[in-house]
Amino acid sequence: MQANTDTELDYVLLGELKPTYEEILSPEAIDFIVGLHQRFNWRREDLLKERQERQHRIDAGEMPNFLNATKHIREAEWCVNPIPADLQNRRVEITGPVDRRMIINALNSGAKVFMADFEDANSPTWDNCIEGQLNLRDAIRREIDFMADNGKIYALKEKVAVLKVRPRGWHLTEKHLKVNGEPISASIFDFGLYFFHNAKELINRGSGPYFYLPKLENHLEARLWDDIFVAAQEMLKIPVGTIKATVLIETILAAFEMDEIIYELRRHLAGLNAGRWDYIFSVIKKFRTHSDFILPDRADVTMRVPFMRAYTQLLVKTCHRRAAHAIGGMAAFIPNRRDKKINTMAFERVTADKELEVNNGFDGTWVAHPDLVPVAMAAFEKYLGEKPHQKDVLREDVNVVAHDLLDVRIDNASITENGLRTNINVGILYIESWLRGIGAAAIHNLMEDAATAEISRAQIWQWLKHRVKTQEGEVIEPNYYHQLLVEEVEKIKKLAESGQIPKGFYKQAAELFNTLVMKRQFSEFLTLGAYKELQ
Repeated sequence: MQANTDTELDYVLLGELKPTYEEILSPEAIDFIVGLHQRFNWRREDLLKERQERQHRIDAGEMPNFLNATKHIREAEWCVNPIPADLQNRRVEITGPVDRRMIINALNSGAKVFMADFEDANSPTWDNCIEGQLNLRDAIRREIDFMADNGKIYALKEKVAVLKVRPRGWHLTEKHLKVNGEPISASIFDFGLYFFHNAKELINRGSGPYFYLPKLENHLEARLWDDIFVAAQEMLKIPVGTIKATVLIETILAAFEMDEIIYELRRHLAGLNAGRWDYIFSVIKKFRTHSDFILPDRADVTMRVPFMRAYTQLLVKTCHRRAAHAIGGMAAFIPNRRDKKINTMAFERVTADKELEVNNGFDGTWVAHPDLVPVAMAAFEKYLGEKPHQKDVLREDVNVVAHDLLDVRIDNASITENGLRTNINVGILYIESWLRGIGAAAIHNLMEDAATAEISRAQIWQWLKHRVKTQEGEVIEPNYYHQLLVEEVEKIKKLAESGQIPKGFYKQAAELFNTLVMKRQFSEFLTLGAYKELQ
C-alpha cells in the first residue's frame, strides 16, 4: 500500500506495486489522474444520479424523444474539426483486450485500426489493467514482443494498425486507488494513465492519442469527456483538439442525442460506432418494466429488424452530415480451423452483414478475430474501392422519428426453450471466464464480451417478470427457469470434468448469474457486483 498525505492530493494505492508497475504508477502519473478525478468526479456522480432518475421516469411510462431544448443544434449546419490523416481510412477495425499477444496480433492483423479495450473485453483485475498499460506503452515504442509456451515468438511487423484505446465507462470505479477515501473513476484511471505516458510519444511518431468512449447515455456525459480532454491536454501543454475520440452509440437514450453528442465533442470527435450488442442490452434494460418491449431470442434480433435498422441508418446520416465517420458493428465469429463447413457458413454471414453496412453508408466496421479482417475488408473494398470513406453519402432518404427507434416488433420471432437455455449457458460461461481474468471469451464459435452476459441475464429477468410463454407453450416462471438452470449447470460441470472446457469458477458464476436473474430490482450492470470478486 502506498499513501499520499498531501492535503490537496489525498490518495491511497491499494494495488500491489510490482517492480514494472512503478513505471506506470509513478508519482507524477498518479498526481495527474488524481487531479483529474478531484476536479471532475463530482460531475460524474451527478450524471450517474441523473441516469437513475431518468430510469424512474421511464419505469413510470415516460418514453424517450428528441430533445426540444437542443433542437437548434440538430437543425444548424456545423461540422466536427478536421480528422487526422491516419484516421481517414477506418474500413476495418479489430478489437480485443490489452494482453500482450492480443495487442501484437491485432496490430499485425491488416486491420486499419486496433481498439485496445480496458472495458467490456477486459476483466478488470489489477494485473490486467496495469499490465495492459505497460503493454500499450511498449507497443507504441515498438518495444513489445511475446514468447508463447510452444516457443513461438510474436513481434510487430513494419506496418501496423492505428491504435485506439477504450477506457472503462462512467459507471465503473477502480478500487485499487482511493482518493479521499473513495475509489477513483475507472474512466479517468484508464484514460489518464494512457494519455500521460503516451500522448507526446504518439504525436512524435505521427499519430495521436485516440480513444473510444463507451456507454454514454446523453450529451452531458459527452460534455464531461470533452472537458476532461481539454484539461488533460492543457496540463501536458498539448494543443486542444489533438485527442480524437469515437463514441459508441450503444444505449437507446444516446440514439436520441447523436447530434448533441457530436456537438459537445466536435473539437475532438472522429466518429460514432454502432455498438450493437450493448444497444440491445440497453433496450431490454431501459424498458424492462414494459411488456411491449419484450425481445425474442437473441438470434432473432438482427440488424435488419426495424429498431436496429432505424438506429444504424440514423447514425450514418447524423455522422456524415457532421463530417464524422460512421463505424459499423461487431462480427464476433471465431473461425474453427477444424470445421471448414462452419467457417464457410460463418464467412458468408459475415460478408452479408458487412455488405449491408457498407450499403447503408458506413465507413468501416468491427471484427473480433484476425481471420475476419480480410473477409470484412473485401466487402468494403468491393464498394469503396480506393476511397478512404464514403462521408459523401448523406442518406437524405432517411427520416427516422422517435417511434422508429422504439419499434421493437419483430415478425416471425419467438422465445424458445433453446433461447432460454442458451442465455443461461452463455451467461454462466462468460461470467466464469471473467472471474478467471479473461474478458474476451471464446464461446460456441463466438468471441463474447460482457455485453453477451448482460443480454443473457437481462432477457431472463424480463421474461420472468412478465411471465412470457415460450414457443413450446411453457410459461417462464421461477420453477421452470430453475429446472433448466440445474440442467445447464450439470452440462457445464460434465464438460469441465471431461477437460473439454477449463476447470474454473462455474459454481460461483452460476450463483452470480442466478442472483442477477432473480433479484427483485434489476441490477444496472453485472460487472458492478462481480467486480467485488476480482483481485
